[in-house]
Amino acid sequence: MLQILDQVANNFFLFPVPCSLNIKMQNRENYSNAIAYFCSPQAIRERCNFIFDLALSNQLQHFIYHPEKLELVANFVLDNITQNYPDLNVPFHSRWRHFEVGNIPRIENLQKQLNGLSQLEQTQAKLDLAIISVLLDAGAGEKWHYQESETGLIWRRSEGLAIASYEMFGQGLFSSNIEYPFQADAQGLMNLTESQLITGFQVNENNYLTGVKGRLELLKKLGETLSNYPHLFGEIHPRPGKLANYFLTQTQNNQLSAVIVLNAILEGLGEIWPGRLTLNQVNLGDVWYYSGLETLDSEYPFVPFHKLSQWLTYSLLEPLQDLGLEIIDLDQLTGLAEYRNGGLILDLGLLELKDNNLSEKLHKPDSNIIIEWRSLTIIILDKIAEILRQKLNLTSQEFPLVKVLQGGTWNAGREIAKQQRFDGSPPLKLESDGTVF
Repeated sequence: MLQILDQVANNFFLFPVPCSLNIKMQNRENYSNAIAYFCSPQAIRERCNFIFDLALSNQLQHFIYHPEKLELVANFVLDNITQNYPDLNVPFHSRWRHFEVGNIPRIENLQKQLNGLSQLEQTQAKLDLAIISVLLDAGAGEKWHYQESETGLIWRRSEGLAIASYEMFGQGLFSSNIEYPFQADAQGLMNLTESQLITGFQVNENNYLTGVKGRLELLKKLGETLSNYPHLFGEIHPRPGKLANYFLTQTQNNQLSAVIVLNAILEGLGEIWPGRLTLNQVNLGDVWYYSGLETLDSEYPFVPFHKLSQWLTYSLLEPLQDLGLEIIDLDQLTGLAEYRNGGLILDLGLLELKDNNLSEKLHKPDSNIIIEWRSLTIIILDKIAEILRQKLNLTSQEFPLVKVLQGGTWNAGREIAKQQRFDGSPPLKLESDGTVF
């Protein structure tokens, strides 16, 4: 384990950050190496693969894996890809797809508002929007909807949250200066109130949104945190979008590694996640204790996912490409361990619950059943991607995982959920505070 940690520590940034399970370690070097490891895509795949191996030998507590159904799932995803993108020109799986819903030119309209700014300032504004919108993107629940003011159309779930955040951004809700509405800055985020978010999301007794308070606390904490990382967010008037300036300093031959983007997100946003596992007061984020890992690593039996951080990473790439940067190392990032991708493999029978009664119960993110489900999702997404590339005769560079998700597994997961349940809800019930799913 320490050899792996040493290798990862040499290649990834270390970050500070709060929590519920606080592990004190005597050896500072081991502690720093462990932090670097659990904040790496390498750790996600290695830890999830160990849990997947347990599934292969039917040693998991909650799931049975049926490998004979992998081809069926891959074909279901392939049908979605060819239906949604018959020319196979699949864009990245990112927040920007939700802004495009209904073929309404919202991104073009935003661009018109930004045309008076420099290219760098435009990128900063787009990163501000993407970061805020992703942080507001945890599951909305089955009952909530949003009526778009511009069109009068009704949107639900991720699309509804995206359009709501887009409109709030345009109204200057996240800016401390009403003369510059198209930005999110530290003071503007700290000034946010719950009533503003309730109004912005059109929440009322008949239109309940899951986790409003959690979303508010996340944004306010972000506002407090920005000034702690001036090298990332700027020394004067810190903003999330000033990550664009930092990324420009990290390029080589105009190329920017997607892993550098993820590391910056994990470093700069690490402090905002509530109630998470910590090592000596360093918040590890979307990392969870799993008892089944104790045989592999008795000291650190943890499994990382970094779902929102990777979703955010994917959502920053297109504005950075618009800035003229070439994104490399996309294949190092993983799939997203969330309920659409996970629901796909459970609804199609690739995974089977050992106790069907668990589908009726509410599960917390730190429960073994959710950790197993998310871990299996990560590895199976890689396997689906391999099959799809073979069928389409494409390489991992031509059809990276971020396109598999978009084409793709996320839409397929939503489609099968609608077929299986009238409200399109996931096959497992999740207790969400708006900061994980």
